[in-house]
Amino acid sequence: MLAWRFARRRGGRNLLSMSDLVALDVAILPPADVSARAVELSASLPHDPQGFRLDAEHLPHVTLIQSFVRQDELDVAFERVDEVLRGRDALTLRVAGGGKGGSSVWLAIDRSPELDGLHEALMHALVGVERPGGTPGAFFDGDARVADVLWVTGYRLKSSFGAFAPHITLGHAARPPEIPPFTFRAETVAACHLGRFCTCRRILRAWTLT
Repeated sequence: MLAWRFARRRGGRNLLSMSDLVALDVAILPPADVSARAVELSASLPHDPQGFRLDAEHLPHVTLIQSFVRQDELDVAFERVDEVLRGRDALTLRVAGGGKGGSSVWLAIDRSPELDGLHEALMHALVGVERPGGTPGAFFDGDARVADVLWVTGYRLKSSFGAFAPHITLGHAARPPEIPPFTFRAETVAACHLGRFCTCRRILRAWTLT
């Protein structure tokens, strides 16, 4: 059975931005022990005043798809995710070690037929609700870099299907942390509102694979 929860209003303010579009990330949220490990690794990175740290407001995650979606079409997007996830088993994911791209470092995750199949199914399901014209206003608190906007805009072209590279971003550093490979069971998929650095800032809806 699938379960979900909605983002709540905080202090009378809608957690979504004032933009007509929402920068959306449908992602796997790792279990508590893996999330805690990622947060610890993020905290151990050299201080970068221009970067970020994983914490309770910047959630460790494995992106499955990123896109801009109209606020009034979010329920349609969630229904399509629900259809993709219905009847799917939890996944076993393998962290292969540390990885790096540009100034970002991460926990690299091995691709598998099950993970690729979930990614591709979501890419096909959400193509009809992806919208052009994303701006920083589509991000959480309206805060994003030009690079963040370009990344979400180009996700389908540059980061999906054959270019899909699953990982858990930790932050910025000159080299990735050394960590031995390990596996974990992935049971939670969430639709998250992206923030600066394409971090998952708020869960808009979540599903549990059982």
